[in-house]
Amino acid sequence: MKGEGGVVMKLRGWGSVRTRRRAVQAVMLGCVLALLPSAWTHASAADRLRTTADAPASQVAVVFGAGLWNGRPTPYLARRLDAAAELYRTGKVKVVLVTGDNSREEYDEPTSMRGYLREHGVPDERIVSDFAGFDTWDSCVRAREIFGVQRAVLISQGFHIRRAVALCQAAGLDPYGVGVADEHDATWYYGGAREVFAAGKAALDATFKPEPRFLGPKEEGVSRALTALAH
Repeated sequence: MKGEGGVVMKLRGWGSVRTRRRAVQAVMLGCVLALLPSAWTHASAADRLRTTADAPASQVAVVFGAGLWNGRPTPYLARRLDAAAELYRTGKVKVVLVTGDNSREEYDEPTSMRGYLREHGVPDERIVSDFAGFDTWDSCVRAREIFGVQRAVLISQGFHIRRAVALCQAAGLDPYGVGVADEHDATWYYGGAREVFAAGKAALDATFKPEPRFLGPKEEGVSRALTALAH
């Protein structure tokens, strides 16, 4: 009986080892699957990231919203707008499309972004506002389908720019990305961690291509601004 008990205990132990091994394998597989979307965004943007100094000439820059404080751009958003103003001053871009959230009357990212750009030397007639850029996918689709943008320099923080480039490619644009450098503070680390989860949604958006929350009619703001430059 002792011998039989020992065999039973060994079998139970082997079953426990197998269970633990399978659990570890399942966790590892889950981690790999979770990181695949991030790998896709990095691969998509690998040869399309630039600085303001070496960004290719393009008619349009697209600046993504990043929040307001008391009606003014947050420091993160201000740095994106600073990069857009620099690209305009150096002649790299002709028109700036600001895209952000205006889902509530008291919260208007595009108008605040426009005001900041005007204060920093970009003429009002060279700024076009997209008031329904509720997320990155919506902004990319609307830039292409509503505003007729085909090629653009995208401007965002370094942790977000790869996803922006990948999504705008999926939406039919020919994009290059300028990732704005920032102090590695708590907001930066939060943004980087959030990208792991946001990349999953981005992969789904690129695969299934859902219609933006608000598409609306075509707008001629970008084409009018570019036409005015030719006269």
